This record gives sequence, C-alpha cells and structure tokens, in this order.
Amino acid sequence: MKIYRDLDEIKEPFTNACVTIGNFDGVHLGHQLLFGEVAQRAYRNSGTSVAVTFDPHPLQVLRNDGIKLISTCDQKTELIEHAGIDVLVIIPFSQKFAGISATHFVDKILCETIGVKELVVGYDYAFGKGRAGNIEFLQKQGTEKGFSVTVVEAHYEKDMLVSSTKVRELVTQGRMADARTLLGRYYQIRGEVQLGQQRGGKEIGFPTANLNMDKEDLIPKMGVYVCQVICDGKCYGGVLNIGVNPTFNEKRLVAETHIFDFKRDIYGKPIKVNLLRFLRSEQKFAGIEELSAQIAKDVSEAKAILLEQESELILSCEERFNQ
Repeated sequence: MKIYRDLDEIKEPFTNACVTIGNFDGVHLGHQLLFGEVAQRAYRNSGTSVAVTFDPHPLQVLRNDGIKLISTCDQKTELIEHAGIDVLVIIPFSQKFAGISATHFVDKILCETIGVKELVVGYDYAFGKGRAGNIEFLQKQGTEKGFSVTVVEAHYEKDMLVSSTKVRELVTQGRMADARTLLGRYYQIRGEVQLGQQRGGKEIGFPTANLNMDKEDLIPKMGVYVCQVICDGKCYGGVLNIGVNPTFNEKRLVAETHIFDFKRDIYGKPIKVNLLRFLRSEQKFAGIEELSAQIAKDVSEAKAILLEQESELILSCEERFNQ
C-alpha cells in the first residue's frame, strides 16, 4: 500500500480512483465493509482503491475534550493495508483545514488531486465546514462532476450497531467479547515496555511488563484481564492489570502484564497486548501476601480460559502479528 501523508505528495490523479473517506477509528467491521466495496469496484474497473483519512482525528482538534481513540494512526494504517487498499491518503487536520468548504474539498481534493471516479461512503458520512458535505450533497456533486456515489448502509452484529462510538462504550465497560464482535479482532493496546517499581518479580512473585497509559488513551475498565501478548513475532498468554496499584497507594495509571512462561528482559521493546476477557475489578489488598495469592488465582483462571480457546487464539495470533 502506498501512503501519502500530505496532499502535496500526490503529483497526479490516480487511475480510475475508487475512493472512500472517513476517520476509520478502530477499523471495525463497518469500515471493513467500506474497504471491501472499494477494493472490489477498483478491481472491476482496473482502477486504484483509495482511502482518505485524517491525522489527528478531527474531534481532537475541534472539541475541547478531544476524543478517546480506539487505534493509533499507525495501527489504523496497518489495518487499512490489511484490508487490501492500494493507496492511503492521510490529510493533516487543523483548524484551518476544518474551514474548507465541502465544495472546495470535492473540487480540489477529490476531483483534481485524487481523480475520483467512484466514491463509497458510510450511511452517516458528512464532511466540510458545518458538515455540509452530506450524502445528498455528494450525490448531487457526483452527478455534476462525473463520479458515482455508493452508500454502504448501517451494519449490525448481534443486534449492536457497528460504530466507533459503540466500540468505545464496550471497551470502557470491559465488555471485550462484544468489542471483538464489532471490531472483528481483539481490542489491543501497545507500546514500549517501561521500567516500573520492579515489585512484581522480587516482592510479589509475578514479574510484569509495564506500559504507561496517557489520559488521551481509550482506557478499558480498570481491573484484571486475560490477555494475549505479542512480542518479537511470538505470542504468549498472560494476565493484565489496568489500574493505579491501590495496595501500594500509587496514583499513576499503568497497564501491567504478567506474561506466562516468559523470562526475557524486554525493557524498551515494543509489545502488543490483546484484551480477551475481563476477570475482576482492581482492588486494594491488606498486603503483598494477599495480593500475591489473588494474582495466583487470576493466573490459574486465565490459563484455563486460554487453554479452552487455544486453537482460536493460535489462529488469531498468526493473522494479527502486524496489527
């Protein structure tokens, strides 16, 4: 997949461009339907499948409270490539760009720069200043300027509307199985392993790989999860605690993962952690002995769950190493 991070990098319009536009946060099953439609139409017309997105997410710029993202821009890029798109255009979003009219966006960006011949959008898509670029506007523009507009209708899984908003809700509630249903994969956090208090191995008996979590991150419900850890192309089971370590009266939010059958030093290395199932809420214990005993129970329960889902998890890891 060819990636353009600025419109100025595009020197000429793409051949028979079939285009979709969106924020695509999380690249859930609804987004994947859009990409599938774009890829099929481009293939039929010997054209180029193009996805147009924005970085940062427009609501991070336009809303004072921002938005909690399901995926980083890098992760989103990986997932879009996996969906079979030929070209990804990542437009830098700013207050100035937000002031561009919908007509200017169509004329200068979609038609002149990208060369749109077919446009595929979701049922609720709107863009441009004041969100004036709605479906009706796009259809009228297409008729006037020679491109077709296909609208992909709302998609439901298990009576749940597949949307980024719904995925965020499920993640913050710790409903990881439902989040997976809408995403088509496990919800994942990622980052470089940080040096922590080093109590896990020496004092508690369960060493952990720690990831810092920022206030801008989409924070899952605090507590303990069964997880899958991907490190250096290999997959491991584990238990993850997201919280503030109330037993030790700490306040910094961290994600601490005890990785099963793993003894390597991975400080500074990137890892990916798939959240499979919520086990229990974070709680304050009377001391290290009581905490250690509970972690042992968590580990035992997690291993039983992982064994029960072994074949499915092996397939999941093989398919998602790079996502």
